[in-house]
Amino acid sequence: MKKVMLVFGTRPEAIKMCPLVNELKNRAGLRTVTVVTGQHREMLHPVLETFGVVPDHDLDIMRPRQTLFDITAAVLEKLPPVLEAEKPDLVLVHGDTTTTFASALACYYLDVPVGHVEAGLRTYNIHSPYPEEFNREAVGIVSRYNFAPTPTAADNLLREGKKPATIFVTGNTVIDAMRHTVREDYTHPELDWAGDGRLIFITAHRRENLGEPMHRMFRAIRRVLQEHPDCRAVYPIHMNPAVRKAAEEELAGCDQLHLIEPIEVFDCHNFEARCYLCLTDSGGIQEECPSYGKPVLVMRDTTERPEGVAAGTLRLVGTEEESIYRSFTELLEDPAAYEKMSRACNPYGDGRACERIADILEKGTYSPWEPRMPGSEPYLFDPII
Repeated sequence: MKKVMLVFGTRPEAIKMCPLVNELKNRAGLRTVTVVTGQHREMLHPVLETFGVVPDHDLDIMRPRQTLFDITAAVLEKLPPVLEAEKPDLVLVHGDTTTTFASALACYYLDVPVGHVEAGLRTYNIHSPYPEEFNREAVGIVSRYNFAPTPTAADNLLREGKKPATIFVTGNTVIDAMRHTVREDYTHPELDWAGDGRLIFITAHRRENLGEPMHRMFRAIRRVLQEHPDCRAVYPIHMNPAVRKAAEEELAGCDQLHLIEPIEVFDCHNFEARCYLCLTDSGGIQEECPSYGKPVLVMRDTTERPEGVAAGTLRLVGTEEESIYRSFTELLEDPAAYEKMSRACNPYGDGRACERIADILEKGTYSPWEPRMPGSEPYLFDPII
């Protein structure tokens, strides 16, 4: 029986890996070991609870004001003894976090095969997003299995010289997660506050946006909200003190916007499903919101998810105040522009990515995922409101 170890440590990883943990545990031909590093602590455990995942090992690395150096060193110190004790046949890591990079490096040093879930995303600029682009490119060097979420990601890997036999287009596991989290009967006080107004869902925390770019982003958002009194915005603010300081300086006193503490994955997905549109510099939300026909304005200069831009579900608006202001205003005032983005096809998955990965590992069988073509039914899920 093949032993598969999954290692992850942040909330975004957990959202996308927990459905895979549960799928692998249901396979008779696989033995599954789950390791969390604890790179995130407060934000990690609610996700584990949502999906009913109990880790076999918790490295508990999180420390106050930890740096990238701290995270990398702690994983490299604490993961090898677990690898040596468990002796997995394969270790699965996800995406592009520092946990992912350091875990893959530890496996490489111990000659343990690595499988990379969500492989092949690229901007080819290791400073944007930082440090994620470096992390995922580095993991790609050592990974033996590459589970690409889209054909575009697979093409990136092929251009880099990866052997075709190691690349599998599976769709993104986040779509699998959303099938289990969004509920028609969901309620929340912030949704009650928004009432019949158009709900704007905001996330912003990227390291490369800290400082003046983030101030510009927030000023643009405030201007647009003040000009559209029917809108209500909810921003679950990141724990990073620099993000909180910028938000307080630019958004405090805006009656149409509520700054709230970070919310659990269950809440996040339900907010996305009910919002009018989303402004974000995050990664996963670029994949999630289009599943419900919600336009996404990406407040970054680059994206490793160009499929969404090509399909029309995403729009790169950068971090300049006027650019964000114009695009945000257009989607609120031009019904045709909004309709075009909201009806675009979702290029990210069909909710069966975990099943495909499990089939590959257990049976050696593979049925590739293919995106829906433009003009086909646009939603993976029916809109719930």
